[in-house]
Amino acid sequence: MSGKKYTKKTAKRIHKKRWKNYFFRRRILLLILILALVGTGFYLKQSITYYYAMYFNKFTHKKLQNTESESLRIQKILSDNLDKTYGFDISHYQNKEDIKWDSLSIGNKTIPLEFVVMRATMGNRSADKNFDEFWESAKKHNLIRGAYHFYRADEDPVIQANNFLENVKLESGDLPPVLDIEKMPRKKSNKNLIEDLKVWCKIVENTYGKKPIIYTYYHYYKDFLRGEFDGYPIWLANYNDVAEPSSEDQWQFWQFTENGIVYGINSKIDLNIYNGGIWSLKGLTLD
Repeated sequence: MSGKKYTKKTAKRIHKKRWKNYFFRRRILLLILILALVGTGFYLKQSITYYYAMYFNKFTHKKLQNTESESLRIQKILSDNLDKTYGFDISHYQNKEDIKWDSLSIGNKTIPLEFVVMRATMGNRSADKNFDEFWESAKKHNLIRGAYHFYRADEDPVIQANNFLENVKLESGDLPPVLDIEKMPRKKSNKNLIEDLKVWCKIVENTYGKKPIIYTYYHYYKDFLRGEFDGYPIWLANYNDVAEPSSEDQWQFWQFTENGIVYGINSKIDLNIYNGGIWSLKGLTLD
């Protein structure tokens, strides 16, 4: 029986079809290989990052310095408040790679930093890009955590409160929410601003069952807020050569410098004193 004969045209068509099938199978195999490599990369990402940091990106402490007067002022504050508890606050202005979370201390490594407050949200919509990573790092290294909202005076207090609540999930052992108010409104009266701040505080207090901490500068508090937030924990910033942030007000936290030099952080940061011991600070935290 004679074999089946093909015309030249038919043979060419069969040959072309085989080549198409051949390249199609090769593309499928290549796609599977790429997906496997990408999947393996994600699976090994943590290990790769760890070994890269270990061998190629080692943390080296920078030699940071202050002026002589600022150094003496900070040293005097530290020596006068050895019975207090120290911490720091950060935001996206600090680079993530500049912080070595397992070795944070001040005063020639004699005073440990026990708490950290980090910026979470700003205004109606904005959120700090480093918050989630900083938040988890603080928990991992057993620091008492706090989160603050930077209040924009001309924006809506309800939307701002919801922005904070949507981005921050406080847990037992965390500090109460913190309201940071530093600016005066351009489109509202000072009276309306106070009313708006109380709205923000009420919404957040109803959620967490504790009054928020009010942060501001000493003179801002003295001129605009004093008497309006009695019963709220107060956190005052005062960088002057004083023995305490305010002699007239009951304060819980004092931000005493924006030029803090910390062992374990390669940039100057804000340093804070809690007006009490570590167990008193833990008593302020959420249940």
